Amino acid sequence: MPPTFDPWQAYVVAAEVSMATQARAESLAALRARRLVALLASAAAHSPRYRRLLAGWDPATARLEDLPVSHKAQLMRDFEGWVTDPALSLRTLRGFVADPTKIAADWLGRYTVWESSGSTGEPAIFVQDAHAMAVYDGLEALRRPLLRPLDRLLDPWSLSERIAFVGATEGHFASTVSVERLRRLQPALSDRLCGISFMQPLDRLCAELDAFAPTVVATYPSAAVLLAQERRAGRLKAAPREVWTGGETLSTASRAFVRGAFGCPVANSYGASEFLSLAFECPLGTLHLNSDWAILEPVDAHGRAVPRGHAGATTLLTNLANHLQPLIRYDLGDRVTLLAVDCDCGSHLPAIEVQGRNDDTLRLPGATGMQAVTVLPLAVSTVLEEEAGLFDFQLVQQGPRELLLRSCAQGAQAARTLHKAREVLAAFLEGQGARGVRIHCRSGEDAHCGRSGKTRRVISL
Repeated sequence: MPPTFDPWQAYVVAAEVSMATQARAESLAALRARRLVALLASAAAHSPRYRRLLAGWDPATARLEDLPVSHKAQLMRDFEGWVTDPALSLRTLRGFVADPTKIAADWLGRYTVWESSGSTGEPAIFVQDAHAMAVYDGLEALRRPLLRPLDRLLDPWSLSERIAFVGATEGHFASTVSVERLRRLQPALSDRLCGISFMQPLDRLCAELDAFAPTVVATYPSAAVLLAQERRAGRLKAAPREVWTGGETLSTASRAFVRGAFGCPVANSYGASEFLSLAFECPLGTLHLNSDWAILEPVDAHGRAVPRGHAGATTLLTNLANHLQPLIRYDLGDRVTLLAVDCDCGSHLPAIEVQGRNDDTLRLPGATGMQAVTVLPLAVSTVLEEEAGLFDFQLVQQGPRELLLRSCAQGAQAARTLHKAREVLAAFLEGQGARGVRIHCRSGEDAHCGRSGKTRRVISL
């Protein structure tokens, strides 16, 4: 059965996205207000959880800032009470995402499913209907920046492009599901759109990229920097004409390094499992929030709104596109700043800055002791989560061959999980070519936070 897709909804939403892209601030605010009323009314009518929480509230007059904050752990514990379709069962969905052969397959004939990483605890399951997917598709297609306008003019349908996504391709993560869904919806793209796993040794990753010869590489900033290093060293021949990044912090220095190594433009975006396409860069390099479909509220540690121009302790998301799984003032965990001044590009979509996670890439001794083996932080996280079931961890490289794996969990079960995590991590690192690495484990320890306030999961000292 084909993935979740409704051609009529896709057409209608694309028209709405196109018109709103150049809309004035007042029009965007009115559009956002109407969609918020519709979301609140739908949640109160169809979600048992929100029927209780919104009792006595009038969706037409309720102020968003007065509504309760929701957290991932709360929602997942009350999954069947949270969602608006009683046919959705967390137990069966967990079984579904445990099967990599079902990536991008539809659920119940009408839904797209993915899971978040476990960076703030156990992964969450997110389910999208055809309307939500139409919104994400429209935002991706119509608001992604044109890095090569002349090429788009000569090839408006991108028929000459070869796009490689470099990521964790064997998990039901949002980016992986999105790529595979597009391949299934458009079989003609299957030879020109591929996913390449960063879970394999670097030399094999480079060989796959060279064989595919992508014109566009989409990946995470840490992976883009690693590939740029390989390109500079002559070990990667692939010469993309664009690099797209997202999912981590992209520093100014990293952007310049990637751009210089590949000799091509770099575009960054901001998204999350909870809302796939939150913001894209304009031609000036500023991130603009898709505020016609998503509301972000930066708040302090007490949940109070912070002024524009200041980063909050966390950010609350309200997803106006997904009525199936209402996310209303959901604690996203990211630190976002709504800029106080408008962007010079002329867009009335709010300009934002995002302080995301900024983990380190590990460099470990190889078989000869001379050539270092590089291991991406997202690859480490994927191994520990998927193969060991360890979600609350921090891995610190304390020396060339010394790693400390710690978790704040305590007790016999925590010790067993940590022991298994050491085994699977050791096997993974050996498979990457690292030799003589010693992994020490400690439980009952709080993780250290980075400057952004978010816990860094992989640290190199």
